[in-house]
Amino acid sequence: MATEPPAGSPLPASVWRASQLGQAGVDTLPTGYRALDAELPGAGWPAGMLTELIAREPGIGELRLLVPLLRQLSREGRVTILLAPPLIPYAPALADFGIDPECLIVIQAPNAADRLWAVEQTLRSASFGALLAWIPQDRCRPEHLRRMQSAARGASGPVFLFRELPAQFQASPAPLRLLLLPRPQQRLSVQVLKRRGPVLARPIVVDLPRPPTAIRLRPSPAVEADANDGLPQHEAGSPAPREPSRHEASRREPVRTH
Repeated sequence: MATEPPAGSPLPASVWRASQLGQAGVDTLPTGYRALDAELPGAGWPAGMLTELIAREPGIGELRLLVPLLRQLSREGRVTILLAPPLIPYAPALADFGIDPECLIVIQAPNAADRLWAVEQTLRSASFGALLAWIPQDRCRPEHLRRMQSAARGASGPVFLFRELPAQFQASPAPLRLLLLPRPQQRLSVQVLKRRGPVLARPIVVDLPRPPTAIRLRPSPAVEADANDGLPQHEAGSPAPREPSRHEASRREPVRTH
């Protein structure tokens, strides 16, 4: 029979307190954002588990959030798999960010069953660096998420699942869930919906990476107004401002597709 430690004695290091960030046994890679690392278990993107990135639509900066990670993996010669992205990565933009397009492989999968199979096969690869997967909301069932999380446990790198906005209200086995919202001046709000640790009430606002060739544009009056009141335009019921195509590393020039 298990015995409780004497009153007043320190708990073993393997025991996690819900009031603290879970650190034990978490292999991570730095996100590239100090404020974000400080709020994530293990101080970075976790390996061996599923991370959900939830956004209203593609192109708000969700890929640029991962630029520091992709750049690091590229320098190490590790392959990143993009599974069924809504837009084909734009190779010149990737190069501007210091990411070698040869280290990215795009896999097109027409249905959910093919995507799940591709996820499981990718996670068995020893050369796997990171996996970025997109599954439409209407095809993403609870059993699919459970299978992906189960397969991710054997991964040596981070596994990201991009989901649509309604997913924030649904239960998920993913240990880390982040809600991404666009902010003016090429910034991104990151709200931690789920983590192994206490609830984080306030979002983390990060400055997205900009390629050296980026042209700085003056914000429109609507964006400036949003910056003054701290409310993103899309939250006020209007479409989020879109950025120049070279600023987001996902456009029409292919990298490698299968």
